[in-house]
Amino acid sequence: METCQCGDYFGSFSIGDVVPEELELNVYQGNAERKTSFKELRGKWVVLVFYPKDFTFVCPTELEDMQRHYEAFQAEGAEVISMSTDTVEVHKAWHDHSPAIATLTYPMGADPSHEVSEIFGVLIPEEGVAQRGTFIISPEGSICGVEITEGSIGRSAKETLRKLKAAKYVNEHPGNVCPAAWEEGDDTLTPGLDLVGKI
Repeated sequence: METCQCGDYFGSFSIGDVVPEELELNVYQGNAERKTSFKELRGKWVVLVFYPKDFTFVCPTELEDMQRHYEAFQAEGAEVISMSTDTVEVHKAWHDHSPAIATLTYPMGADPSHEVSEIFGVLIPEEGVAQRGTFIISPEGSICGVEITEGSIGRSAKETLRKLKAAKYVNEHPGNVCPAAWEEGDDTLTPGLDLVGKI
């Protein structure tokens, strides 16, 4: 992988930052290795799911949970990409031997150089692995959702899907906001002085 010239983005992504188009990802999918980039992903929502490492315990339950909801993410125009610091070869071996991982059809990103994990600010340097970090990225490449949990706490694909739908709604309806626990079809709010003190 070529070094990404990401400048000020290095290790400091936060809400509103734009992921540079030139950032490449090496992925395993469909028993094959390939490259993709955020330039190719422009126009789609992206849910980038970092996890510590293959052949572990919590990680396969999370990735299998994402697979169970993968069609729903795709229906929202989103691509799911899991990402760890393992190699493509290790991903293949895990896919070949784990019943949970054998179900995966979405791309599994490989980051043995730690470049992508560093850029997104989730690398644990002393361990050489990524934290459990989830990034929701808009079709324009803007980060609009970040969740990072401690290594022993698994995430919920259903909740990530809810957040994606909320991000899509406010992206498509400027001036509206989604209140707590908003679900698709619920009422939204239009901020203004007339709402002050009425909620």
